[in-house]
Amino acid sequence: MSEYNDPLPKQILSGAQMLFVAFGALVLMPLITGMDPNVALFTAGLGTLLFQLATGRQVPVFLASSFAFIAPIIAAKGEFGMPAVLGGVVAAGFVYMLLGLAVKVKGPGFIDRILPPVVIGPVVISIGLALSPVAVNMAMGKTGDGAAELVPYQTAMFISIPALATTVLVAVLGSGLFRLVPILSGIVVGCLLSAYFGVIDTSSIAAAPWLAMPKFMAPEFHLGAILYMVPVALAPAIEHIGGVIAVGTVTGKDFVRKPGLHRTLLGDGLATSAAGLFGGPPNTTYAEVTGAVMLTKSFNPKVMTWAAIFAIALAFIGKFGAALQAIPVPVMGGILCLLFGSIAVVGLNTLIRHQVDLSEARNLVIVSITLVFGIGGMVIGGKEFALSGISLCAISALALNLLLPGGGGWRNKPQEEP
Repeated sequence: MSEYNDPLPKQILSGAQMLFVAFGALVLMPLITGMDPNVALFTAGLGTLLFQLATGRQVPVFLASSFAFIAPIIAAKGEFGMPAVLGGVVAAGFVYMLLGLAVKVKGPGFIDRILPPVVIGPVVISIGLALSPVAVNMAMGKTGDGAAELVPYQTAMFISIPALATTVLVAVLGSGLFRLVPILSGIVVGCLLSAYFGVIDTSSIAAAPWLAMPKFMAPEFHLGAILYMVPVALAPAIEHIGGVIAVGTVTGKDFVRKPGLHRTLLGDGLATSAAGLFGGPPNTTYAEVTGAVMLTKSFNPKVMTWAAIFAIALAFIGKFGAALQAIPVPVMGGILCLLFGSIAVVGLNTLIRHQVDLSEARNLVIVSITLVFGIGGMVIGGKEFALSGISLCAISALALNLLLPGGGGWRNKPQEEP
């Protein structure tokens, strides 16, 4: 018998509330990368249900779009096309599953040995800073690459800066549940200003049907696109572990032990691969939802089942998706100035919190090369087989940690006495 006896109406209401908290970040990621937000809603719901299946519905988390993959998705999409990107997403899900298998065999300490803070920190910093030009261009009314102006500069700034300011103020000064929806608050203010300046096109909303199938897309498997996506999965894997520990702290349970980190990683992997099969972005556990769990004391995992059901239901409302896609570029750009910076700060905090000594030559080399490769956009290889940007920096950090003397790699194992 379940230890939770919440009445059904309370579960349903709490589930709707959890989706509301996750909603802003959930739809922003596919809008930036050119994916269909309705598909992202569907795959977030499906992914959450798959996670619950893998973990025996013991962990109250919600899975949705991961911002860590934005840079490789944009890069791989331009070079290989969206179907190939989706193949890379499917492959990234298998990375989680393999990590889960390794944890099952070797124990949770295995992750700490191959992915210590000196590896993960600079990779996460690179993810945030490499995306900063995209945020700034969009805030100024341009396309993410800055190639074309979509909204006049002055008008864009009158929209993006208030949207950013609203997001910041709600995050810092908000209280209760309101504090957990800064992105949604920024979108609302930005859209109201956009309507005032006449830069929202509502014709697509009027033309869209009320009920419609999401624009599902099948993946194609291309080695080059897979190499863009797979290495980036290392950073969200660490983020996932932190999320599982955090929600365990909130609920007073040790989810690393039961259902086990290997099962939560399996759940994340199934959710991400399933998203790629349907045309959605990679999934990860949402810290905002963990905050809502802590605030509302909604520890019952069934609440997340209802959040997933609501997400899947919204995916089939055509006008809803059209309204999301009508959000003007400056609105998203203003909010992303904070979000992408926040990603970089998470990486920086990883180095600080674990007291990584950057005066040590080994650590200095790993962090320096990782940052330059990731932010500078280094490319190694040709069109058919190439590593670049975030993918290259992730692999470089991993390899340097294993090969340089002084770490936990094979080079540093004590020699057996003859």
